[in-house]
Amino acid sequence: MRALVQRVTEARVIIQGALVGDIGAGLCVLVGVTHDDDETVARKLAGKVWNLRVFPDAEGTMNESVGTMGGSVLVVSQFTLYGNTERGRRPSWVDAARPEVAEPLVGAFADALRQLGATVATGEFGADMQVELVNDGPVTLMLEVSR
Repeated sequence: MRALVQRVTEARVIIQGALVGDIGAGLCVLVGVTHDDDETVARKLAGKVWNLRVFPDAEGTMNESVGTMGGSVLVVSQFTLYGNTERGRRPSWVDAARPEVAEPLVGAFADALRQLGATVATGEFGADMQVELVNDGPVTLMLEVSR
C-alpha cells in the first residue's frame, strides 16, 4: 500500500458539487492499493500515518504526530499512486489493485485509523472527486508498506 500524506490546515472532498468529507488541521492521505496488499498491510500503514511526526512541537521541530496533536485525517482512494510511467507517456495501471480488492482495503485503512483514535473523513471510492486542501508547510511524504 502507498500513501501520499500531506499536512494540511484544512481539506475537503467534493463530488458533483456536494461536500462529502472535510477536516480542519490534520492530514490528507491519498491511498493506493496493489495486488498483494491485505488488511494487515492496511493496519500497518494506518499505524505509520497515525504516528508520523510531522507536526511542530513547542520549539517548532516536527516532533508531533496527528495522534498526539489531536488532528483529523481525510482518506481518499487514489489508484493512480500505482501508475507506472517508466515507458512512454501513458501510465500503466497494471500495479494497481482491482476495485473489488482495493475498496475494502481503503475502508480497512480508514477503520484502523478510527480504532487508533482518529477522526476520519473520506471521499467516495471510484467517484470523480475534487479534493481541495491547504498544504501546511508544505509537508508532503510518500509512505509505502508491504507484508
